Amino acid sequence: MPKLKTPPAPTLPTAIKSREEAKLQEGTETAVFANGCFWGTEHFYKTYYGHLPQFTCVSGYTGGDVENPCTTGHAESVKLTYQKGSVGYGELVEFHLRTHDPTTPDRQGPDRGSQYRSAIFYTTPEQKEIAEKVIAEAQEKYVKGKIVTQLAPLKKWYNAEDYHQDYLFENPNGYHCPSHHLYW
Repeated sequence: MPKLKTPPAPTLPTAIKSREEAKLQEGTETAVFANGCFWGTEHFYKTYYGHLPQFTCVSGYTGGDVENPCTTGHAESVKLTYQKGSVGYGELVEFHLRTHDPTTPDRQGPDRGSQYRSAIFYTTPEQKEIAEKVIAEAQEKYVKGKIVTQLAPLKKWYNAEDYHQDYLFENPNGYHCPSHHLYW
């Protein structure tokens, strides 16, 4: 599947701290991110974090209020599952912010609409607190425009259709949003 790469070292204080304090624990943790077309987002996380124990990355939809996940209101997202303590959540949040333009509301590159918004869907109060800190630090240190990343609790999750899973691994010449790259 993916040719694994070493994730970039975190550079923001909260992300660095989360990496340093990460210690393997029993069970799994979930992190959910949206930053444009989920094909590129999934590709990035599987390529850089696919080595984590018990790692899975699923493309899907969340963040809307209606039952049909393909209607406007839901964001194209990825749901990561990994062994607790195998990576710091702050490191994942920094990676999320580094792999797209978090200053563009409801779009990434040529992809436009609320389904392409930048968002972090937290599963615990601790995740929310860490995400808030990392966003503030990124705003101060790296990002010139205002970060508009939505921060919201994870509610209902819908897996994307099978043909969306592993799309860029199955279709290496498929569409890849030009805004998906490492920014810093």
